[in-house]
Amino acid sequence: MQKKTVNGVTHLVGSDNIFRDLGFPEEEAVNMLARSEMIIQIKNILDERKLTQTEAAKLLGVRQPRVSALYTGKLNDFTIDMLMKWLTILGKKVTIHIEDEDVA
Repeated sequence: MQKKTVNGVTHLVGSDNIFRDLGFPEEEAVNMLARSEMIIQIKNILDERKLTQTEAAKLLGVRQPRVSALYTGKLNDFTIDMLMKWLTILGKKVTIHIEDEDVA
């Protein structure tokens, strides 16, 4: 994170990854950000469809406590491949974008 001063007030400017800013190793921070973004998308879809947790669980082929864990933000309970599967079930096309890191 960088320090920035505006009108005499110094504050920290975060990166594009909150998990990196919190001090997680880069590999873990990237994985956690990907999972959290997918969880947000899944929750938004379920909310838009006004599904109960029981209905969502049936649609996703899991038990209701798994959906509850999703809603309570238990990030470590979910793998990227599981979340990708759920997004596909919900009618979303999931792609992965890979690029070179900026090297200064």
